[in-house]
Amino acid sequence: MKRIFDILFSFCILIILLPIILIISLIIYLYDKGPVFYKAPRVGKNGKLFKMYKFRTMVKNADKIGPSSTTKSDNRITKVGKFLRKTKLDELPQFINVLLGEMSIVGPRPDVKQFTDLFTEEEKIILSVKPGITDYASIWNSNEAKILEGSDDPDKTYMEVIWPEKKQLQIKYVKERSFTTDIKIIILTLLALLKK
Repeated sequence: MKRIFDILFSFCILIILLPIILIISLIIYLYDKGPVFYKAPRVGKNGKLFKMYKFRTMVKNADKIGPSSTTKSDNRITKVGKFLRKTKLDELPQFINVLLGEMSIVGPRPDVKQFTDLFTEEEKIILSVKPGITDYASIWNSNEAKILEGSDDPDKTYMEVIWPEKKQLQIKYVKERSFTTDIKIIILTLLALLKK
C-alpha cells in the first residue's frame, strides 16, 4: 500500500506543480547559467547509493569546494538558490526519486556516506527502509542551515548538534512506521511549511 500511495501522491504533485517546476527550471538555466538539477549522492535502503534530485541552489561543483553541510550564508549558494532553499522548493525534484522507487514520501532523510558509515549497529536500522522526503526529524529541524550559521566547521557542528537527535527521531520512525504514521507526518509537514 505504501508504494502505491507513493506513486499516486508523487505523480499528482508533479502534475499539479509542473508549471512551477518548469518556471524554476527556466530561471535556474537562464539566471545561474548551468545545470538545473543537482544529483546529490546519498545512501538509500540497505546502504545502496543513489542520486537524490534537487534543484541546483549552489554554484557548479559546490560539493568539491566546501563541506557537505551548508550554512544559511554559505557563499556557494546562488541568489535564486537562497529563495528556493527558504521556500523548500529545491526539494520538489525528489518526487522523481519517489517515482523511481529510490525514495518514499515519508522515511528517514537520506544522508551522505561519510555519516552513514559511522552508524552503530542499532542505528543501521535506519537503512532498513527507503529514505523519504520528510520524517519526524524534518519537522523537528526544518531549518538546518540556520542552526549551522556562524560555524567554522559546519560538518562538525552538524554531527555534534543535529545528528544525534536526528538519528533518534529516524529510529523512532522506523520502529513506529505505519500508514497512519505516514499520514500524520505528511500533515505535520504541511502545517510546518504553511507556518513558515
